Amino acid sequence: MTTGKVFTNWDDTHSELWSHQPIRLDHSMHQQPAFSMDDLARLIETYPREHYSLVKTGARGASRVWREGEIGKLCGRQVIEAISRGGLWLNLRNVTAIDHRYRDMIDRMFAEVAAKVPGFEAPTHQAGILISSPDAQVYYHADLPGQGLIQIAGRKRVYIYPNTAPFIRPEHLEDIALFDVEVDIPYAAWYDKHAQVIDLEPGQMLNWPLNAPHRVENLGTVNISMTVSYVNDDIRRSQILHLANGMLRHRFGYAPKSRNIRGPSFFAKQVMQKLLRDGTWVKRERAVRRPIDFRLDEADLGKIVDLPKAA
Repeated sequence: MTTGKVFTNWDDTHSELWSHQPIRLDHSMHQQPAFSMDDLARLIETYPREHYSLVKTGARGASRVWREGEIGKLCGRQVIEAISRGGLWLNLRNVTAIDHRYRDMIDRMFAEVAAKVPGFEAPTHQAGILISSPDAQVYYHADLPGQGLIQIAGRKRVYIYPNTAPFIRPEHLEDIALFDVEVDIPYAAWYDKHAQVIDLEPGQMLNWPLNAPHRVENLGTVNISMTVSYVNDDIRRSQILHLANGMLRHRFGYAPKSRNIRGPSFFAKQVMQKLLRDGTWVKRERAVRRPIDFRLDEADLGKIVDLPKAA
């Protein structure tokens, strides 16, 4: 792991705009040996099953497809080859907890941000690695933590939308927190007229405002990216609030009125969600929305095999 600066073109405007407006920054992380195809293939082969998501999406302009599956018995190089043939992306979630090389990179990155942005804190942060097909896309969605997208290889186009109604509403954030599915929020084609559209090349990174919806299109090449997320005290409290309000709305049929992240009502919601978040009802609701229904075809790379539906 080399030392030196992570960001290579940071100026005062980036310090002012960080987390308030979408900004594109230059970085040096794509030059690290940990992102070689050999290293990524080995990482895939040893990655814990509970920490990855394999997703099949529809082609641009076609009907929406969102299916989750598993790698099966393929080796890492075969998985990458299958992805290169279209319509798939692999998310190695929380890679910073699995491999210290990526943790060291992201620790250094956030240390630089903290040194450049007055008042910025990210005591909790993590990253995942995305390997995606030349034609893959990520549908319109939003995330609960602070977010960034680091481009390592390939080219992609990112559409970033305002983090205000009608593009995102409190009940959408509640559903994301409760059901753990970010891509189910409503989208209309006219939203694109209000998006900032930014193309990413290797060695570039995007940061955008908290909860800003976004969608991504790959531009004809296999893409390797890192998604970074971070949480401070206010973001953590907001996540607790969204989950608690989602429980009140969907479990108990009560439309929550308060969105305070401090005070007696917040404390009561904090206790409630802590007691219920690992319960049977929440687990069942999440499982219904995220079935694992295919695996990669071992005989025909790039194809998928349907798994038997659970009873």
